[in-house]
Amino acid sequence: MTLSILFIAACFLAFSNGANDNFKGVATLFGSGTTDYKKAINWATLTTLAGSIAAVFLAEELVKNFSGKGLVPQELIQTPIFAISIAMGAAITVYIATKIGMPISTTHSLVGALFGTGVIAVGSEFNFQKLGNTFLMPLIASPLIAAILSLVCYFILHSGRKICRITTEENEGAITTYQGNFLSLSIQKIVDFFHYISSGVVSFARGLNDTPKIVGLLLIIKVLDIQWSMIAIAVTMAIGGLAKAKKVGETMSKKITPMNAGQGLTANMITGLLVTTASIHGLPVSTTHVSVGAIFGIGTLTKKADLKTISKIVLSWVLTLPIAALLSGSLFLLLRMICY
Repeated sequence: MTLSILFIAACFLAFSNGANDNFKGVATLFGSGTTDYKKAINWATLTTLAGSIAAVFLAEELVKNFSGKGLVPQELIQTPIFAISIAMGAAITVYIATKIGMPISTTHSLVGALFGTGVIAVGSEFNFQKLGNTFLMPLIASPLIAAILSLVCYFILHSGRKICRITTEENEGAITTYQGNFLSLSIQKIVDFFHYISSGVVSFARGLNDTPKIVGLLLIIKVLDIQWSMIAIAVTMAIGGLAKAKKVGETMSKKITPMNAGQGLTANMITGLLVTTASIHGLPVSTTHVSVGAIFGIGTLTKKADLKTISKIVLSWVLTLPIAALLSGSLFLLLRMICY
């Protein structure tokens, strides 16, 4: 019975993750007017699913990290109520944020849930050093690195555009397009092509990075191996994105900063590079933190960033860890009283 509840809890987390995170890779496509919402979410779903399937072969280190291994004693990891508490605490946190349109980090929620459940369960035996080194440092550093890299990269590309005398023009609907040709091809079509590719890379990287984190909670279900667990989580994540991604998509695409296709392309290139690199090396960075950081970096350079929206997003990030910790820790106490 408890194993069935654990599987349902993990799927709820995957659904919430898809609803909050799936659109982030294509937010710049929609925000720059390159495509509409429906085409953007379909592209995000396809490429995220591909990344989730690739995680079966490339991201087993993240599975181990998010099972709780090294943070708490091994015998605790093998108890279903430990994993149920983590999954439900993180899932409820992410779902609430999705309902109010705030792009928060599932990774951050999971870290908070691991902390809350772990401290309640084992107290001083909890490995605080590993929590800081393995989880918190990459989460804190990644948005800052993304903002700086996107700012530098866009400055270089913007300067290159001027040197090559590529001009821009604002069309109907205030959509900025690039004028001119390269090797008989429209500059705008070239930018749009690579913008689609870069958004696909970000979504692929997100599936690669997020799927194993949720699968880590299912390791104690012996009847499901890692491969089948990843497929189940990947499909549920895709459904969540198709069903509930619009509010967060609007925030990411329209409310942080206005952007054109070139600016969106720059932000996506940086996000895809950082998240893919982190996934391969087993570092639990947040696609949310990286993508918001990259978009904000562009907005800082163009001086069009909406500081009010950014402040709300940062506040939601600050609250994510304690809320997830409180929910998961409380649920663990309740389940322990019921089951033991």
